Amino acid sequence: MSSRMSRRDVFKLAGLGALSMALGEKAGGQDVGAVKAAAPYTLPELPYAYGALAPGIEERVLRVHHDKHHAGYVNGLNTALEKLEKARAAGDMGGIKALSRDVAFNGSGHVLHSLYWQSMTPGGSGEPKGELRKALDRDFGSFAAFTTQFLAATKDVEGSGWGILAWEPIGRRLLVLQAEKHQNLTVWGAVPLMVSDVWEHAYYVQYENRRADYVDAFFKLIDWSATASRFEKAAG
Repeated sequence: MSSRMSRRDVFKLAGLGALSMALGEKAGGQDVGAVKAAAPYTLPELPYAYGALAPGIEERVLRVHHDKHHAGYVNGLNTALEKLEKARAAGDMGGIKALSRDVAFNGSGHVLHSLYWQSMTPGGSGEPKGELRKALDRDFGSFAAFTTQFLAATKDVEGSGWGILAWEPIGRRLLVLQAEKHQNLTVWGAVPLMVSDVWEHAYYVQYENRRADYVDAFFKLIDWSATASRFEKAAG
């Protein structure tokens, strides 16, 4: 396999990948490909009813998670960008460290939560098929081996974070990644295809400290068809 990047891969690494490929060309209402005046980020609607993922994830959990926590990241991102705009206008970069951190934290939180909702479907969808299944078998040895690694990595995230199935365009391979907080431990340029939120707000009300039980329940809800579609866009 050649180590040289194609023109398409360069564009993905230039910032189009994680947002446009993972979220179907849009992120919170913004058209990624269009060059126009930037609009504030917005909270996307859930692709299903609040109670549709029960009993794996109960309605009370989903309402607080989406309406409060995800909304908080959207608001935090917009606030940080507004403060940066004012700082540029004033020529004052004294708060740049904190503001840069706020953009990374809240922006990554918004992107990952937007993908988290799309990673699940009521009742789940069985096992992956087609080209995604072939890629999982190739890069992990088998779907069973992938499952073991993804579950172990997600359950063992240190502190608050995420388990992520991602496409890495330089090596053209699938990777399982852990993310601490939202933005730490990433591989730059990797396109997230399916993510599991293991912050306590995602499960504690229902599962208390039994993170492993929540992750097992999440895995049964994965929308492999949507994940396969994102894979084909990212790898095609």
